[in-house]
Amino acid sequence: MTYCAAINVAEGLVFISDSRTNAGIDNISTYSKMKAFGVPGERQFVICCAGNLATTQAVLAQVERDIEEQAEVNLFNVKRMADAASYIGSLSLAEQNRSATPDAVFSATFLVGGEIAGARCRAFMVYPEGNFISTAKQNPFLQIGETKYGKPIMDRILTENTSLDDAALCALLSMDATTRSNLSVGPPIELYVYHRGSLQVGKYICFVEDSEYLRQLRSSWNESVREAFARLPNISWTETNQ
Repeated sequence: MTYCAAINVAEGLVFISDSRTNAGIDNISTYSKMKAFGVPGERQFVICCAGNLATTQAVLAQVERDIEEQAEVNLFNVKRMADAASYIGSLSLAEQNRSATPDAVFSATFLVGGEIAGARCRAFMVYPEGNFISTAKQNPFLQIGETKYGKPIMDRILTENTSLDDAALCALLSMDATTRSNLSVGPPIELYVYHRGSLQVGKYICFVEDSEYLRQLRSSWNESVREAFARLPNISWTETNQ
């Protein structure tokens, strides 16, 4: 299983992804699910992926080949972010159709975000069918993979005006909730922050399993939750039912 998220706020974009691709009693493997592409001063992209590993690897490999071979359509010549999402969707759909059998479809989902000079900074979720949706003011984040555990804190914290630092912190807490509740999601955890309008490579960090910062973050958050719970008003058993 996988968990990836993209956050789009006024200051820029935040991307987060785990790296666990298989989990079992004695079989845990990892593979990066985040890839960045860009031309400084002109365009920057980040792609996160979930689903069949062979499909996602094939799509990312084709993206790289198209750039190297200067294909008619590639990430370095599309004019808008929506065009980039459409391009990734078409590659994904083509690979799924090529690999499909009567008994199995090797589907994949992608998060595509970034900025092109002269165009809007945006983030999209690309479905296995090749179509896509974008973030919105009312919903500034998108998730793929194991989404349910990490969604509540994002629903409560994130708005369009959330700072990039707070959005990154929220992303890490969302990931922590997911890894705590689902053993098929786990480190290394990749975090990427892009400043809107910079058109430069963003800030990137990869947290390994024994990261001291993640340990401190988890401990501090757990204690804060317990303290907040202890301050909640007691249930009023004398209220009249209406």
